Amino acid sequence: MRTILTAAALSLLLSATHPAGAHAFLDRADPRVGSSVRAAPREVALWFTEKLEPAFSNAEVYNSAGARVDQGRARIDRSDPSVMRVSVKALTPGTYKVRWRVLSVDTHTTEGSFSFRVGE
Repeated sequence: MRTILTAAALSLLLSATHPAGAHAFLDRADPRVGSSVRAAPREVALWFTEKLEPAFSNAEVYNSAGARVDQGRARIDRSDPSVMRVSVKALTPGTYKVRWRVLSVDTHTTEGSFSFRVGE
């Protein structure tokens, strides 16, 4: 009987533990990472592998001179909380860098950057 209770308790303990939560990694972006686009986008959209915490997630866009060209704080898409969007000013031909830092709802922070080019 004691063995059965010990096995049941161990089973309950193991089933109550959860594996470590996944981090919110960048899945894809529009414009695509490393791409060249003919027409300047009005916004940059980033899709992540996890839902994001809006208050602690942000993205910024910079031109090749290092000046910010986004319109301010990025926003999380209400219909899909794993998508972040940031509006940009009128972009001229050149290379742009997107820097992001996000907090997923599982409380893990990730950050990264990528570039895209607007054609001439």
